[in-house]
Amino acid sequence: MILTKSYKNNKVNYADKIITTDGHEIHFEVKGDPLNTPVVFLHGGPGARVVPAHYDFFNPKLFFSILFDQRGCGKSKPFCELKNNNIQNLILDMERLREKLGLQKWILFGGSWGSTLALYYAINYPERCLGLVLRGVFLGTRKEIDWFLCGMRKFYPEAHKSLLHGLNFSELERPTSGEILKRGSELILSNNEEVSQKASNAWAKYEMSCSTIDYKEREMSGSSALSLAKIELHYFLNNCFLKDNEILDNLSNIKNLPIYIIQGRHDTICPPFTAYKLKNSLPNSNLTIIDNAGHSAFETGIKKALITALDDLRNQV
Repeated sequence: MILTKSYKNNKVNYADKIITTDGHEIHFEVKGDPLNTPVVFLHGGPGARVVPAHYDFFNPKLFFSILFDQRGCGKSKPFCELKNNNIQNLILDMERLREKLGLQKWILFGGSWGSTLALYYAINYPERCLGLVLRGVFLGTRKEIDWFLCGMRKFYPEAHKSLLHGLNFSELERPTSGEILKRGSELILSNNEEVSQKASNAWAKYEMSCSTIDYKEREMSGSSALSLAKIELHYFLNNCFLKDNEILDNLSNIKNLPIYIIQGRHDTICPPFTAYKLKNSLPNSNLTIIDNAGHSAFETGIKKALITALDDLRNQV
């Protein structure tokens, strides 16, 4: 029995919140019958948010889907709050949410940073997981952060040049990832709102422009850019609050869980090598490479594979 008690709000679609003991208010939304297979959606970033299109992955006739804005993101409060914002507290929030909904177990569905969070939660609470569906795997290591900040310029030099310009580097400078993080902390985390917004826009534009197989400059501004840049920078400055290779070193905890990995062949933000590394460490997992795709969950091949994997997993539990 997956549902251990009835949640007080029995509406098919509703929103609610969790109040933590350390100053955060976590906004969440649910859709579908609570007796359906429960699945929790973990958004990326860190610093992104839930958007209506995320519901398209979950058939409400089959799934009880739970989507929440992580600390400082979207409709969660305080907006862009960095205090007590770390991966350890994020999985505690997930446990509070699971308990509030009266769920014994659930499927974890996450891509990019959402895959990091899913894996870290599963490693710590394997008994609460029905299985995982992951996309664009990111393990939160320093090498991956360095790749994002410097390595991607080998494929998207124009996007990287725009990022450096937005962070006030000269055209002749070739900063290291550490130097980019340092400059980012000076500008993005500045108390000057205009300075912070301008640098945040450049950071978010860099990430969004490189997210699909078809390169295109994609502007992001306002609150969406602020939360993505500030919170992502906060996590990168702290190595995602993980020991290096902490996730890979603890995968034995989840070796018996059904795990589906969907990976774009041309994902430059989270390259396929990491997904292969995860697959090799979890021989029973299923890895699907989508040839005509990059990083985004909304690319046609990626989206179709994610929905198929989710249905396959539902049939196993």
